[in-house]
Amino acid sequence: MNVVVIGAGLAGLVAASEAADRGRHVILVDQEGEQSLGGQAFWSFGGLFLVDSPEQRRMGIKDSFELARSDWQGSAQFDREEDKWGRAWADAYLDFSAGPKREWLSSKGVSFFPVVGWAERGDGRADGHGNSVPRFHIVWGTGPGIVAPFEESVREHAEAGRIEFRFRHQVDELIGTDGAVTGVRGTILEPTNVERGRSSSREAVGDFEIEADAVIVASGGIGGNLDLVRQNWPERLGTPPESMIIGVPDHVDGRMLGIAENAGGRVVNRDRMWHYTEGIKNYASIWLGHGIRILPGPSSLWLDGDGNRLPAPAYPGFDTLSTLRHLRATGHDHSWFILTQKILEKEFALSGSEQNPDLTNKDLKLLATRLKSGAPGPVEAFKTQGEDFLVADSIEDLVAAMNRLENGNLDPVKIRALVEARDRQLDNEFGKDAQLAAIREARKSRGDKLIRVASPHKFLDPKNGPLVAVRLHVLSRKTLGGLQTNLSSQVLGNDGNPVPGLYAAGEAAGFGGGGVHGYNSLEGTFLGGCLFSGKRAGESV
Repeated sequence: MNVVVIGAGLAGLVAASEAADRGRHVILVDQEGEQSLGGQAFWSFGGLFLVDSPEQRRMGIKDSFELARSDWQGSAQFDREEDKWGRAWADAYLDFSAGPKREWLSSKGVSFFPVVGWAERGDGRADGHGNSVPRFHIVWGTGPGIVAPFEESVREHAEAGRIEFRFRHQVDELIGTDGAVTGVRGTILEPTNVERGRSSSREAVGDFEIEADAVIVASGGIGGNLDLVRQNWPERLGTPPESMIIGVPDHVDGRMLGIAENAGGRVVNRDRMWHYTEGIKNYASIWLGHGIRILPGPSSLWLDGDGNRLPAPAYPGFDTLSTLRHLRATGHDHSWFILTQKILEKEFALSGSEQNPDLTNKDLKLLATRLKSGAPGPVEAFKTQGEDFLVADSIEDLVAAMNRLENGNLDPVKIRALVEARDRQLDNEFGKDAQLAAIREARKSRGDKLIRVASPHKFLDPKNGPLVAVRLHVLSRKTLGGLQTNLSSQVLGNDGNPVPGLYAAGEAAGFGGGGVHGYNSLEGTFLGGCLFSGKRAGESV
C-alpha cells in the first residue's frame, strides 16, 4: 500500500512513522528543504498537556480525568453542529493524555522537566475556561526534543526503503478517481540551502505526480499567511489588527486546506483561531515579521494603548482570547506591560526552542542559572536589544519613553496613580486587588513559587527596580478549525461521509475532528494534538 504524507512537520513525521511501522510504503512530501524537517514544532517551547502525571504528583498537584474534562469542556464551549467530531476527539485525546501518552513518549526516549507549568489559568469560573491545576509539561529538549525520536524513526525507515523523501515538492492538487483521492500532483521547486525557518524560493523547475492508496494531509494551519488570518478573523474578536507580528515560518501558508476542500473535504470552524497578545518583535528575525511570545507570570501590570488597566480576567497568562477580544475593542494594535526588574528576572520566559538554550540543549549548568539572580540570558538580550523594551527609574521617565516609542499621549499622572493604588494594596496581606490575590494563590504552587512567580512587592520601591515597560503586539499562531475528520482521521465530505483515500492530521485537521479545542486552548495541546492525530492517521491507513 502506497501512502503519501503531505507535510514533514510533527504530525506528518508521526503519521509516516506509524504507517511505516505497520508495513506501509510512505512517500513524505514537503515544499521546504530537508533542513526544515520537523516544521513548526522544531521552534516550539515543547509544552505538552498531561493529566495526573508523575511530575504533577511529585509537586503535590491533584489532577484527574474528570477535572481535565471539565476544564476542556468549559474552555471549548462546543456549540455547533460542526463540533460533533471535535467533541469526540476531545474525549479521545483526554483519554490519551490521562493514559498512555506519557508512557508512549517515554518509550521513545522523551523525558520532561520536573517543574510543571500553569498555563491559561482561566477566566475565574469553576466551570469556565482555563486549567484548574498546572498541566504544562516541558519536554527536556523543547521542540527539537519532541521532534527527534520521530525524525530518527522516519530516517531509519528511509534507510530500509519503507519511506521516501520528496522535499521541495509543492502539492497543487489531489488527484481524484471515481470520488476517491488516489494521489497528488504539483510543482517541483528549485533546491534551497536557506537556513531552517527562512523564506525559500518558489521558483518551479518541474512537475510531479504520485499515485497513492491513501493521502494524509499534515500541512499545518494558516498562521504564516496574514491575508488568510484576516479573511477568517471572527467578528466576536473585533476587527483584525492592521499591524501584527508572525509567530510561525512563512511556509505555514494554509494552501492545502483549500486544495483538500477542492477534492471534496469539508473545512469547518474557519473562524476559530488562537493568537497571542504578548508578542514582541524579534530583534534577530529568522522569518519575515518574526515575533516571539512572552510566557508571562501573573505579576505585570497590563495597560491598553490608552493607559487603562485591563480588567479581570485579562491578567498575564490567564485568558488569552478574552484578553485579545478586550484589546481589539480599544482601537489600538498594541498594549503595555509595566513591571519591575524583579518581576522580569523571575517571571519572564520566551516561547521557542531557540530562546531557551538551557532546556533545548539539555544544559544542566546553564539551567541552574535560572535559580540565580538576574534575568535569563535571552530575556536580558531582548531587554537590551529589543525595540519593545524600555527601562527607566521613574514612572514619569518610563511613560515619556513609551510615548516616544508609539508617538502616543499616555498620561504619566494617571499611570502613576494606577501604580500607587496597586502598591497601596501591599500594605496588608489581604486586600481587594484581584490580580494580587491571584498572585498570592499562584505562589501556593511549588513550581510557581520556585521559578515562576515573584513575591508580591511594590513597583515604586527603588530596591525592586528599575521599572520596565514592554510594548506588546498581537502574534499570529494557531488555526483551531480545519478539515473535519472522524476518529480514524478520515476526512469527511459535506455529506458527512469519509472521502475515500483522504486523511488529515495536526493543525490542518484542527488538531483532530476539525476543531478539538472548540473556541479555546488549554495550552500544551497543540504539539499533543499533532502527536495524537498523527498517530491515529498513521495507524488508520
